[in-house]
Amino acid sequence: MLARFASRRFFASYEMITSEKLDNVGLITLNRPKALNSLCAQLIDELTACLSEYDSDPSVKAMVLTGSKKAFAAGADIKEMSVKDNVTTYKENFITSWDKIAQTRKPLIAAVNGYALGGGCEVAMMCDIILAGDKAQFGQPEIKLGTIPGAGGTQRLVRAIGKSRAMELVLTGDFISAEEACQKGLVSRVVPEDKVVEEAIEVAKKIASFSSPIVMMAKECVNEAFESSLRNGLLFERRLFHSTFGFKDRKEGMEAFLERRNPEFKDE
Repeated sequence: MLARFASRRFFASYEMITSEKLDNVGLITLNRPKALNSLCAQLIDELTACLSEYDSDPSVKAMVLTGSKKAFAAGADIKEMSVKDNVTTYKENFITSWDKIAQTRKPLIAAVNGYALGGGCEVAMMCDIILAGDKAQFGQPEIKLGTIPGAGGTQRLVRAIGKSRAMELVLTGDFISAEEACQKGLVSRVVPEDKVVEEAIEVAKKIASFSSPIVMMAKECVNEAFESSLRNGLLFERRLFHSTFGFKDRKEGMEAFLERRNPEFKDE
């Protein structure tokens, strides 16, 4: 499926994920097949470490996160959670480290097949773009376990699909299909399940063809819209827009447009 992508370089230092570089795109695959990629502490530690590595690697300009055809991630590791109490979770600041996924500066695309439930849905929502295979399912079924979402499920879901729809999913624990998720605005688009990773890499490569610092600024601005008022968001956007005029890539992009040629961005 990925044979036509050149410059593959594999990293073998992880046990519960695999990672490889495809030219200037970092591909990370969750790899706990027997547990449907349930999100235990070790997996999250490895994932955030790998994301940090790619985020600081100047040769990587965008990232793709995926799982298996059966499950992107079926949720947090229930066995690991079941033995904890409230004192332990508070002292450990349990699952706060998951926030590092959303804090990547470079674009992160989720390529989702199969189940994206509970923590799996939350991790997908931490990504910047979600592409879903046509058999994917999304949901926040924590209510069925006597708890609630704890990694942003009640917050990001509301911002993605609205209060009433989010409330229904959180309070019933029901799943929705990829098509429903797309219609509600949770995912960007739906593609055949055997093409979703390839399509996500294509999107990542397109993003990676632009100026990396400008891409990161654009990502900051869109995220600011989630977290501020319109007035503050507009001011934030305008200040970053003004700052792009100090970049050589902005000058190159506009000159290339006027000269009717393709720009040659140098991340400067």
